[in-house]
Amino acid sequence: MSKPFGLRDKIGYLMGDIGNDFTFVLSSTFLLKFYTDVMGVPAAVVGTIIMISRFIDAFTDVAMGRICDKSPTTKYGKFRPWIRRMCVPVAIASFLIYQSSLADMSVGFKIGYLFVTYIIWGSFLYTSINIPYGSMASAISADPGDRQSLSTYRSIGATFASVIVGAIIPVIAYEERNGIMVLNGKIFTTIAGIFSICAVISYLICYTLVTERVHITSNAEKKEDNNVIAMLRNAFTNKALISIIAASIVMLLAQMTLQSMANYVFPIYYGNTTAQSVSMVVMLAGSLLIAAIAKPISLRFGKAEVAVVASFVAAAVCLLLYVVRPQNVWVYVFLQGLCWMALGVFSMISWALITDVIDYSEIKNGIREDGSVYALYSFARKLGQAGAAGLVGTLLTAIGYSDTTVVEAGVREGIFNISTLVPAIGFALLGVILWFWYPLHKRQVEENVEKLKEKRNR
Repeated sequence: MSKPFGLRDKIGYLMGDIGNDFTFVLSSTFLLKFYTDVMGVPAAVVGTIIMISRFIDAFTDVAMGRICDKSPTTKYGKFRPWIRRMCVPVAIASFLIYQSSLADMSVGFKIGYLFVTYIIWGSFLYTSINIPYGSMASAISADPGDRQSLSTYRSIGATFASVIVGAIIPVIAYEERNGIMVLNGKIFTTIAGIFSICAVISYLICYTLVTERVHITSNAEKKEDNNVIAMLRNAFTNKALISIIAASIVMLLAQMTLQSMANYVFPIYYGNTTAQSVSMVVMLAGSLLIAAIAKPISLRFGKAEVAVVASFVAAAVCLLLYVVRPQNVWVYVFLQGLCWMALGVFSMISWALITDVIDYSEIKNGIREDGSVYALYSFARKLGQAGAAGLVGTLLTAIGYSDTTVVEAGVREGIFNISTLVPAIGFALLGVILWFWYPLHKRQVEENVEKLKEKRNR
């Protein structure tokens, strides 16, 4: 008899995403900055490599999802063993990406090195731990309220990791050169190694604390012929899945652009990296506030409905920043904090949305494919992340950014425009998708929960 669902599971699941984000946030926030400032690789090239990696993910994510769905449930669970199995390899691979000692090598070598190490980390090793981790939420509890709690705690974990990464690096790893704040490569490499160690510890805590209670029968156990083609056919006729994929892509485009551009807005436009660290602390405070109200408001009004309002609020704040263009950095920090709070509402419920989609898919297709559905959703998120990296790299190149030691006024204004206008458009589009296209609003979700209860009680 397994222990009842409780705080132990929530903390464990929180630690799992902290483990993820010690390497993922480091990459999504500082990879572009590291390779342009320290390694001397053009921003557009770095963005292109990230985009290529995401297309490889189209195969590796789905393959990992199928592996999860077809694997039997052991006494340790169906998904949990992967956390222990892959935590060390993914951490080592992350550290290898940021080797400042190679900065004097030829540009061609550095591009090739980034291409190989980034794909090994992101498309293979990170996939092999992130897909089981995300799919595991459905196996921890079947109760929608418990799943919302897991989504909230996962988002808190991601926020903690983001704050640690985003607040420590600007304070410790930047140095002034010719009046401009740039990264110190040796310090950054050391920090990347420390974060990799922290990732392993976090993953092992997750493995120890979490319990899988819901026995999810694998396709192999059912002896059903459910191949990849059938799975993809089901996916592309699934309105809920396709719309949440579209929503995730535009959300990540907006969020990652906002996050990545902080490395340019604060040190270059405002000349203040301390404010960048403070902004991350403000984000943490706002997220903790949102975490306290995310579950009750989503139960009262519906997860999708709340996410729509939050998306439009985030879009409005970004647009306000673009129009007002505050010259005082602390005004910028305050308004950006409001945007992060609005985005935090969506983040707190986003992982519960995908469990609703998994339930919907089971009702629609007659088969439960937690790993495959989550893999497609994860791939969509990576497309958004890659799109943001490619877009940011391309736009930075387009406005003339190439050398942080010489930044003209026009380039500074362009940096500010990218950091505000692109997220504003993305968040507005997210709200439109969730309201007009995504079908699983409050009433439909409640009906689906009752249908699955009846099915499992027969």
